[in-house]
Amino acid sequence: MAEARYSICVLASGNGSTMQAIVDACRTGYLNGSVVAVVSDNPGAYALKRAREAGIQAVVIDRKGLTQAEFDAKLLSFLRRIGPDIICLAGFLRILPSGIVNEFNRRILNIHPSLLPKYGGKGMYGIRVHRAVIENRERVSGCTVHIVTENVDDGPVILQRKVDVLPGDTPESLMERVHAEELKAYPEAIKTLMEGSGSVQQSIA
Repeated sequence: MAEARYSICVLASGNGSTMQAIVDACRTGYLNGSVVAVVSDNPGAYALKRAREAGIQAVVIDRKGLTQAEFDAKLLSFLRRIGPDIICLAGFLRILPSGIVNEFNRRILNIHPSLLPKYGGKGMYGIRVHRAVIENRERVSGCTVHIVTENVDDGPVILQRKVDVLPGDTPESLMERVHAEELKAYPEAIKTLMEGSGSVQQSIA
């Protein structure tokens, strides 16, 4: 088997199902890469258990007891040490500082549970997004994978996947269907980044 071309670091704070989708896509050969590390700010994140079971380096940078600046410095130090080609935010509940975003310019991806630019920005995550979609009587929702910039949820979109908002949907039922699309969308977006042309491709080539 040929050596993987791209190294991927996943940042996750919770369950890690999206991270697992990326790992699986690498291992099946869908993605020409491998997940080399999973980093979490939450020692209890199930994503860490998934990583260890998969033989992937699992790293905790515990947010407790650290200032924002101290946490950011530790994260940047680790990322510099492993030098990933691509960084994927997968349910990572901290906003990356400009220093990290700029150092890994156009190589950091995020997935958001709405069709950006709708229902994005600071404070819009998880069930809050789906609740807002239903309260505003949207007919269509979905997920977006985008390049991370200094402005939250404002970077260039790589791809989106849509789902219909059904009569009788609750935030929870909508979240479940959107999440199913997220598991497909993230590997697709990473593949697009790997195989695309222009400045995005050049940044990781």
